[in-house]
Amino acid sequence: MKSTANSKEMNKFAVATGADQLNTLIPKLKDKRIALMVNQSAVVGKVHLVDTLLSLGVKISKILAPEHGFRGAFGYNEEYNKDNALESGVPVINMYNPKNASVELLDDVDVVMVDVQDVGARFYTYTRNLHYQMEACALAGKHLILLDRPNPNGSYVDGPVLRTELYSNIGMHPVPIVHGMTLGEYAQMINGEGWLKDGRKCSLEVIKVKNWKHSDSYHIAIRPSPNLPNDNAIGWYPSTALFEGVNVSVGRGTSNPFEFIGGPQLTGYSFQFTPVNTPGFAVSPPYQDKLCYGIDLRAVPAPAQISLTHLIRMYQAFPDKSTFFKESLFDRLAGTTALREQIKNGLTEEQIKATWQEDLAAFKKVRSKYLLYP
Repeated sequence: MKSTANSKEMNKFAVATGADQLNTLIPKLKDKRIALMVNQSAVVGKVHLVDTLLSLGVKISKILAPEHGFRGAFGYNEEYNKDNALESGVPVINMYNPKNASVELLDDVDVVMVDVQDVGARFYTYTRNLHYQMEACALAGKHLILLDRPNPNGSYVDGPVLRTELYSNIGMHPVPIVHGMTLGEYAQMINGEGWLKDGRKCSLEVIKVKNWKHSDSYHIAIRPSPNLPNDNAIGWYPSTALFEGVNVSVGRGTSNPFEFIGGPQLTGYSFQFTPVNTPGFAVSPPYQDKLCYGIDLRAVPAPAQISLTHLIRMYQAFPDKSTFFKESLFDRLAGTTALREQIKNGLTEEQIKATWQEDLAAFKKVRSKYLLYP
């Protein structure tokens, strides 16, 4: 009896995601037709949310799948079928194309429910999918319930704030690279700051995470996307994803994307890796089948801040500096043209970060209005 009591006491303080709170959730779905924006990360314990809801008699009209697909089986920018269906007959619709988030798609829906594990970086595309679902709900007069999950990079705010002239599909809102918000908090900011079309408001309800605060670490048991295989890669992602905008490999096509960084030109580095074609993870990755030299971050704990150290050092080591940056892509990832110019002009990491502070302070004031957790 003592062990059972201890177990109950421990469970009382365990992290409970929005999806875990079925007693709160199920009454809200009674006699409603539900569209679910979910992927492989939407689980209740070890059971997928779709299976859980179907077993409880909830009517699911359709699945709205974000980038990488409903099962997270498709790599970066990899095409997958627009429409298919689960064994239960529930249709699955590709929402990677924002044009698919239409009012007409919600004609047979009463409530849109969102449960996706985000990683807290501006260029991670699930916030874009959320924006367009909120916009469609606002236009169609539908209610959106967001089942919140902890942000594994939620303990800090850092990076340049996105400039409006660089808005794109990898950055839609004036936030820094690391915004320090859960998806539920971010949704409240989208609504509150009037970022939806014509300043419309979405009827939004967030089922908050229990027993979590921003300073808490959080282990993600299921890959949030194919190329984020572990907690350390997720922690490094806000920093190493900037390498997508330069002519090196970020390890796509290896066992450790975002932990391996390098290129064939960087022969001064001792660590070696070779990217290979890997459907579902990396189709035709940069420097496919070529030996790359660079760095291995597997044993280096991710810092609770943006790190520019390796980016600056690789620029300095790159033989032809005129070909280091993919200028348009790098600027969209950074959210500013200034970072590229600062690196080219030889500024230190400390000098560069000093130029971010005024914008970060202003953003934090706005962010504070929408926080749901200590």
